Amino acid sequence: MDYVIAPPPTPSLPVFGSTQRFPVRRVFCIGRNYAEHAKEMGAAVETGRPMFFCKPADAVVADGSDVPYPTLTNELHHEVEMVLALGGGGRDVAVESAAALVWGVGVGLDLTRRDLQAQAKAKGHPWDVAKAFDHSAPVSALRLLAGALPGPDTELRLTVNGTLRQHARLGEMIHDVPHILAALSTLFELKPGDLVFTGTPAGVAALARGDRFHAELRGYAELGGRIA
Repeated sequence: MDYVIAPPPTPSLPVFGSTQRFPVRRVFCIGRNYAEHAKEMGAAVETGRPMFFCKPADAVVADGSDVPYPTLTNELHHEVEMVLALGGGGRDVAVESAAALVWGVGVGLDLTRRDLQAQAKAKGHPWDVAKAFDHSAPVSALRLLAGALPGPDTELRLTVNGTLRQHARLGEMIHDVPHILAALSTLFELKPGDLVFTGTPAGVAALARGDRFHAELRGYAELGGRIA
């Protein structure tokens, strides 16, 4: 096909143990999916319909590359999350069928310009400039799931400069993976290549230039990086 300008490259992530890569189509995120994180943000713990937002696919930072400190903020916050990579899709997916959409898992950071988010919340504005900026989604190599999803005792951890900042078990999520995907599929048609960030536990805090972070979904994925 002839394009009037060169088409942009397809964002992709490495696959653990393989030379192949996973192409990224869209990036979906769920907010306030751990009760203690909702409380630390001054929000009510809600068990009803999940709250979703999006990041652009080219916000993904792969291969352990440095993460540039973003513009117009003095409060770049880390939010460590399990990341789902979808190999299937659909609309109005039943909860009982949703887990089958997951091709693999990784660990990532939902980086947030917290000061800009606070300003947006105060004015009732969207969160895009706080959540969907360039380089806002570092993600590890993905691990193909040969069977079941990571269990409720699987640990999610983040250290910054060697100090533990965030730690939780997946069983603490308010909405589990099947319910996240089923709810998301009522709002968007899910397709192969989609990534889904599944929420962050308590302990979010600021990152500074030069900080080194290490995120881990214990037994599945690790991500190291530096704020440049």
